[in-house]
Amino acid sequence: MQVLVRDNNVDQALRVLKKKMQREGIFREMKARRSYEKPSERRNREEAEAVRRARKAARKQAIREGLIAAPKKKPLPPRARPEAASPETAKLV
Repeated sequence: MQVLVRDNNVDQALRVLKKKMQREGIFREMKARRSYEKPSERRNREEAEAVRRARKAARKQAIREGLIAAPKKKPLPPRARPEAASPETAKLV
C-alpha cells in the first residue's frame, strides 16, 4: 500500500493511509488475530456476518422499491465561520 507525501505534509499522508487501511479491513484483521479464534467460533461469526449483510441488502432493496421508507437524515450542525469572513461584518466595514 502506497501513500504519497505532498509538500512534506506527513499528517495528511497518515490520515490517507489510515483511511485506506480502514477500507481494506486491515484494522479489523489485526484485532481478530490478537487471540486465537476456534473454528466453531469463526463459523458462527461468519454466518452472523452473512445474515447481517443479507438483511442490509434486503433493506436497501426494499427502500429502492419504495416498500419501506428511507431513514430520515440527521441535519448537519451549522458550521462556525470566522468573524472576518461573515457577510454581516463585511457590510459594517
